[in-house]
Amino acid sequence: MAEEGLTGGALFRKFPGMSTVVEIESALPTLTTEELRRVEEAVHQQYRQRQDGIVCDDSYGVITETDLIASAEQAFLAYDKEEKEHAQRQAR
Repeated sequence: MAEEGLTGGALFRKFPGMSTVVEIESALPTLTTEELRRVEEAVHQQYRQRQDGIVCDDSYGVITETDLIASAEQAFLAYDKEEKEHAQRQAR
């Protein structure tokens, strides 16, 4: 799985000199689905090693506190939008 990970291997041979987040992000659209899966697994492995903010860690991946906050924000925004639309329909 992450045996070649972000520390070397085929990914870095394909994109030599990749060292910043911006460079990594710009390379992502050019990766195959399999390469993206390997990058994701490598990132999950880093979360596991750091044990920082992990809420859930299972075969599907890692869910962090940041993920939960982002999901909650989306849910609240959707709820607020629906509530506003409902109030506008009631006012007619």
